[in-house]
Amino acid sequence: MSPVTSKPEVILLGKGDLAIQVGQWFLNSPDYNLSTVVPSMPVQNWTRSLSDWANSMGVTVISSGNYADLPQLKDPQWTPALALSVFYNRVIRADFIARCRRILNLHLAPLPRYRGVSPVNWALKNGEHSHGVTIHEITPGVDCGPIISQASFSIYPDFDEVVDVYQRGLRFAWQLFLETVPLLDRITPQPQEESYALHYTKRDDDRLGDRRFFTRTTHTESK
Repeated sequence: MSPVTSKPEVILLGKGDLAIQVGQWFLNSPDYNLSTVVPSMPVQNWTRSLSDWANSMGVTVISSGNYADLPQLKDPQWTPALALSVFYNRVIRADFIARCRRILNLHLAPLPRYRGVSPVNWALKNGEHSHGVTIHEITPGVDCGPIISQASFSIYPDFDEVVDVYQRGLRFAWQLFLETVPLLDRITPQPQEESYALHYTKRDDDRLGDRRFFTRTTHTESK
């Protein structure tokens, strides 16, 4: 008789439509067990609620949005096979990183360029003609871990709005996820090239001007 093996446990952290797509993929997969969702809080009104989706699917939700409230952490032997951040809004501390066998982040930027917040906004503000999406290992620090996979796509600062590039990026990110996860055990992560790094924080937002919001019309109306 073959031994019974449990499926690898997945913790999903994040928000929005892409996180829901990723969560549904894990739910449908015969190879993974999506045990818990940690949503970014508060829930944004411009995208679907990951919490609502998880509750409708019977997946445990950490309603505080804080990964430190995972009840599994009370067990010192607990080590999830995979934790995946899809636009999660908290910096993850080293002690939690160490608990995970693998912990990855999906970031809407061509790392090491545009680490930190508002990567699409800054790419358009800076007049870039290409952007990208990256899946990388989470390490202490912000968006600086070794790269698992990456894709690039064209953007058009002359007429693209932030929302246009954001939605385009979601489509490329979804495809990158689909092509990457089945190969995770075979991919050797590559260190980021620090000489190309570019990092923005919330303190820089005032410099975004008319690229601060999803559309430049919104910026005009907010004055």
